[in-house]
Amino acid sequence: VQLVESGGGLVQAGGSLRLSCAASGFTAAANYAIGWFRQAPGKERKGVSCISSSDNSTYYSDSVKGRFTISSDNAKKTVYLQMNNLKPEDTAVYYCAAEIWGSSCREFDYWGQGTQVTVSS
Repeated sequence: VQLVESGGGLVQAGGSLRLSCAASGFTAAANYAIGWFRQAPGKERKGVSCISSSDNSTYYSDSVKGRFTISSDNAKKTVYLQMNNLKPEDTAVYYCAAEIWGSSCREFDYWGQGTQVTVSS
């Protein structure tokens, strides 16, 4: 299983970015979940959002709810994270992760390499 993130970069506060996570190496027809996590310098990695392929259920952390939107193209096995109204505290390395033996958004088996998001004030 491979996960490749893209779309990170430098943006001013209030701006937007869209991250992509392209997954490969497992059957698209199976139930799975893709989540986004982030890790700021000196801090623990935290969950940001997740989408389940079984029913397209979505989950968001309180810190991004209303600003970030997760979506998926199951045929392409690509998940997107649209990030609007970005704040300096959103600065972090963003990782996508896959749960391929279920779709609970709780047990992630594979991780991408991460993409840097930097929000300037």
